[in-house]
Amino acid sequence: MTELLLTNSAGGGKSVFKAIDPHHIRMYVCGPTVYNLVHIGNARPVVVFDTLFRVLQALYPKVTYARNITDIDDKIIVAARERGTDIMTLTQEFTDKFRQDMAALNNLDPSIEPQATEHVEGMLDLAARLIDRGHAYVSEGHVLFDVTSMDDYGALSGRNLEDMMAGARVEVASYKRHPGDFVLWKPSTGDDPGWESDYGWGRPGWHLECSAMIHQHLGDNIDIHGGGRDLIFPHHENERAQSCCGYEGSFVGTWMHNAYVDMDGEKMSKSLGNVRTVRELLEKYSGETLRFALLSAHYRSPLNFSKELLDNAQSTLDGFYLALRNAGDIAIEAAEAHLSPVFTALLDDLNTPAAIAELHQLAKALNKASETDKGPAKAALLAGGAVLGILSEDPAMWLSKFDTGGDGLSTELIDQMLIDRAEAKLSKNFSRADAIRDELKAAGIIIEDGVSGATWRRA
Repeated sequence: MTELLLTNSAGGGKSVFKAIDPHHIRMYVCGPTVYNLVHIGNARPVVVFDTLFRVLQALYPKVTYARNITDIDDKIIVAARERGTDIMTLTQEFTDKFRQDMAALNNLDPSIEPQATEHVEGMLDLAARLIDRGHAYVSEGHVLFDVTSMDDYGALSGRNLEDMMAGARVEVASYKRHPGDFVLWKPSTGDDPGWESDYGWGRPGWHLECSAMIHQHLGDNIDIHGGGRDLIFPHHENERAQSCCGYEGSFVGTWMHNAYVDMDGEKMSKSLGNVRTVRELLEKYSGETLRFALLSAHYRSPLNFSKELLDNAQSTLDGFYLALRNAGDIAIEAAEAHLSPVFTALLDDLNTPAAIAELHQLAKALNKASETDKGPAKAALLAGGAVLGILSEDPAMWLSKFDTGGDGLSTELIDQMLIDRAEAKLSKNFSRADAIRDELKAAGIIIEDGVSGATWRRA
């Protein structure tokens, strides 16, 4: 079996992934709270773990990937009131739009997409288990987890209880024994949605749903749990506490978290007015371009999302599609994804920058291939793209928007490719610079390098 290296957030180090059951991999990723359109930062974990899903499917006979929908939450209640609609209508609308937006980014459907409101019984069962085992208590209609009852609470985030309380905004409430105790169940009043329980009319706390859904659909122990870095504390820390204390086993083998997305060098926030939804970006760029941009940085590194990043992603994809189009409509035998150098790069902790570098080499090889070698070279480029979830469109259709009445590439695209080539040479990425030159040559563009820079003309 080919070795897959992953970084475990719980330990901080990269090591060989060890499956609990090599015949069936189980992965869970926290999905959206559906009260508004998802922004590009929300899309990053979806794209990252979709890519990991593809890798796992190539390595193991069965992979179950669960990604939840949070359809009960205080933010949802507020949004429904502001819009003058009921919660079910609101959550269904934004669940549908989330699915549409993620499909536009070439994400595969998860194996399971559980919704919180369909698992309240399981949540109440977990709350009762925790009470029975001395890890939770009832107070003023609330059920709360007692953080002092777990010896290693804080192990995931790497902080002890005192440090967490000093560094976090903790709700001080009369019904809590300790300021860090978190809500498993809380009362619902007025028109707030709720369910009958042994503790009164109420609804679940945010953390409880994921533990209950994982238990029901994936079992007590799963191989991988993923999400954004912002979820490590308190959400995933509290998930871990609930599941380890309420069920049997260690809960998660490998915790994985992607870093943040910034917008033009600044943190995305409503107060700065720089939040960009996926739907808004899709009006100007293709979903494949957005996906490629999100994969351009390693998942554990911050990603600065900008127009320049998107334009570069578009230009790079144009080059790949150009190589495919120029290879002609030749019969090919599909190459196996796990034999691709792109796949090999991803085995090293999902190293997408290295995988993209391998794609450039495959495109370069295709541009230089003889007639007899074009078939295998084209198959290799397509197989590498498939691992990353790109190059799935018809090359002629993709490039048609750049055609200029039969004259080939547009002036704007050629100029951008020359800029990219100059930047590649400046950073000593000569293989990339050569690949761009070869792509232009194959399209009938002659580059002339001079003292003042490069110029071009059509052959």
